Amino acid sequence: MSPPNVQTGASQSEHYLPLLRGKRVALVVNQTSRVHHSHLVDFLLSKHVNVVRIFAPEHGFRGNYDAGAHVSNAIDSKTGIQITSIYGKNKKPSKDTMEQIDIVVFDIQDVGVRFYTYISSMHYMMEAAAESDTQFLVLDRPNPNGKFTDGPILDMDYQSFVGMHPIPLLHGMTVAELALMIKGENWIVDANNLELFTVSNTNYKRSMHYELPVAPSPNLPNSQAVKLYPSLCFFEATPVSVGRGTDFPFQVIGHNELPLGEFSFTPTSRLGAALHPKLENETLLGLNLQHSTQQGLDLALFIKTYQAFSKAGETFFQNANFMDKLAGTNKLRIAIENGQTFQQIRDSWQADLQRFKLQRKPYLLYDEQ
Repeated sequence: MSPPNVQTGASQSEHYLPLLRGKRVALVVNQTSRVHHSHLVDFLLSKHVNVVRIFAPEHGFRGNYDAGAHVSNAIDSKTGIQITSIYGKNKKPSKDTMEQIDIVVFDIQDVGVRFYTYISSMHYMMEAAAESDTQFLVLDRPNPNGKFTDGPILDMDYQSFVGMHPIPLLHGMTVAELALMIKGENWIVDANNLELFTVSNTNYKRSMHYELPVAPSPNLPNSQAVKLYPSLCFFEATPVSVGRGTDFPFQVIGHNELPLGEFSFTPTSRLGAALHPKLENETLLGLNLQHSTQQGLDLALFIKTYQAFSKAGETFFQNANFMDKLAGTNKLRIAIENGQTFQQIRDSWQADLQRFKLQRKPYLLYDEQ
């Protein structure tokens, strides 16, 4: 369980309600945006805050869209507030939309991995706010992978929505710290123009275990999936299933033609979680990782699986372009293809990681340990 005395930014309303009084407020929120037992939207409305718009990221305002699914503009049936999608073609709201807003509040649970797209949505919303003289407030939440800083730094030639910033795969920062860094390093247009506010977590250290009270997205249903996600997500660029369409996504691997273990499972279509998942309705053989102690970034299993496919004469990097976007570089894929061990690959990142740790230091809100 998580330490009971940790208070998220949203739980400390005395620090941000005065900032919202008398303003037209927009929210970037999803199902994780909770103030104790209430959704942030309902909480703010109960405090007579003028919430004029909700911006919905990947998976939607209620968190019930598949990964990559189109998120539509709509009206929230409970409150009547306009919902505007910031996932898909329109990742940044128009200037006309921003002119109707005085302050944007970002309150979404992240998992501390560069290719998890909520921080990309935050980037675009910060830029829209900077360009329109709109204030921006980040209500911080703990990073469940916060004790790890690992992986390759993004090469900006590989910048995409699954990697916007020159940071490691596991960056070890909270969303508020990242927001401060995005502004401070001028990673958005008109960064100096942005009036940025943050509300920090209390009694939080990045080294502590933090169990997420709400699943951050449909295919990260529990803390085990969150722990394994940094390592298993690379399988998304290969023929191997990570369990989308099962009760244990990102907690297994398997394939229908090349047995990867003795654990059997069958992905099926699931509305709101995995509509037509990879290898749908096929019986797969692989590994059950639901009780694995693996955490952080460990690509030993990924490399071993690559070698099994290579030995069988099968193509593993079925989508090399997507693999390189996830990694933020082509060097990881090339190193694996050249037979390097994970330890050799990890050693190649260390100098860049040390430089990054020095670069991020001015923006940290919590002790490094």
